[in-house]
Amino acid sequence: MDKVITPKKGIKKKHIYWLLGAVLLGFLVYQLVWGNSGSSMRIAKEKVTVSDVTDGMFQDYINITGKVEPIRSLYLDAIEGGRVEELMLEEGVMLEAGQVILKLENNMLYQTILNSETELAQKENFLRDTRIRFANDLIESRRNMLNSEYQLSRSKRNYDQQLRLFEQKLVPKEDYLKAEEDYNYQKNLLEINRQKAENDSLINSSAIQDLNRDLIKMRQTLKLVHDRLGNLEIKSPISGQLGMLDAELGQSIGQGARIGIVHDLSDYKVSAQIDEHYIDRVVRELSANFKRGQQDYDLMVRKVYPEVRDGQFQIDMIFQAEKPERIRAGQTYHMKLELGAARQAVMIPRGGFFNSTGGQWIYVLDKSGERASKRPIKIGRQNGKYYEVVEGLLPQEQVITSSYELLGDHDQIIFN
Repeated sequence: MDKVITPKKGIKKKHIYWLLGAVLLGFLVYQLVWGNSGSSMRIAKEKVTVSDVTDGMFQDYINITGKVEPIRSLYLDAIEGGRVEELMLEEGVMLEAGQVILKLENNMLYQTILNSETELAQKENFLRDTRIRFANDLIESRRNMLNSEYQLSRSKRNYDQQLRLFEQKLVPKEDYLKAEEDYNYQKNLLEINRQKAENDSLINSSAIQDLNRDLIKMRQTLKLVHDRLGNLEIKSPISGQLGMLDAELGQSIGQGARIGIVHDLSDYKVSAQIDEHYIDRVVRELSANFKRGQQDYDLMVRKVYPEVRDGQFQIDMIFQAEKPERIRAGQTYHMKLELGAARQAVMIPRGGFFNSTGGQWIYVLDKSGERASKRPIKIGRQNGKYYEVVEGLLPQEQVITSSYELLGDHDQIIFN
C-alpha cells in the first residue's frame, strides 16, 4: 500500500531564481523606458540660459543700420575735354543751379569751329553763285522762247501767204513747200525751247532746294559746334553742395571724365545694407522706423538695389513725414525694417544656440527642470528678439537658448 507524501511549505530554491529574474527584467524595462539610453552631460544650471516658450504676436522685422545721404547726387562729367584754365569754387561750397564751377580750354575745338565757319562761308558763296547762274539761265531761256515765238509768228504769216498764192497758182510749188517747212521747223523749235525751259526750271529749283537744305544743316552743325564752347564751362546742374572736385589748374581732362559731384540737400534719404538672406522679402514700400530721443520717425523703402556684394544688398529709404532736427549727411540710425504684418506664433528668445544647431534642434527641459533632452524643431521667421517656432515646441515649455559650445552634442543635459 502506497504512502501519501505531504509537500513541504516555504520558499524553495526555484522561487528565488524566479524572483531574481523578475527584478532583473524590471530593471531592464526601467532603463529602457526611464533610463538614459544615449550620451549625457552634467552641468550647473547657472552656466546656461533657460528661456520660456511663449505664445504671442510675432513682429516680423529686422534690425538694420542706416546711413543718411542726400536725396540725390549728380555727377559732373566733362562733356568736352580740355585743360583746366580756371577754378571758380572749392569742395563743400553751396551752389546755385547753373553756377560755373571751373573753365576748360580746348584749342582743337576752336580750330573745329573756325573750319566749320569757313566751310559754311564757302557753301553760302557757292549757293549765291548758283542762284545767279540759274537766274541768267532763266533769262536766256525766256529770250529763246521769245525769239522762237517771234520766228514762228513770221513763218506762219509767210506760210499762210504762200498757201493762198499757191492755191491761185501765182507762186511755184517750191516756194510754198519752203514756207511750210520753215513754219513747221519754227513750231517744233518753239516746243523744244518750251520743254527745255521747263526742265531747266525744275532742275534749277531742285538744285536750289538741295543747296538750301545743305546750308541749313551746315548752320545747324555750326550752332552745335558753337554750343560745345559752352560745355567748356562746367556748371552745377542743380542747387546743392559741391562734393568731390577732382581737378587742378593746368590739368588735362579727357572727354567724359568724371570731375566732381553735387549733392541735392533739399531732402535726405537713408541707405542701408541688408543680408542677402532677406533679398526675396525686401521690396519697395516696406515700412521702417527708429526712435531718436522721445520722437518716432517713419520711413518707406523707395529703392531696392538688385546687386549683391559681399553677401549684402542695398536699399534706399525716404522719410514719410517729419525728419529729425539738425539731420546731416553721414549720420547713422539704428532702425527696424518691417517685413510683414504681425501674427500669432510660438516664440523663443534669440540666443547663441542657433549658431550651433542652425535652428534644427534645441535642448528642452522636462517638467522637473532637472534635465534637458534634444528635440528637433523648425524655425520660421526671426526678428531682433525672437525666433518663430513652426514645429517642435509648445507654449510654457522651457528651453536652453544660450550657446551650446560647452554642451557639445549630447542627447541629454543633467543639471547638478
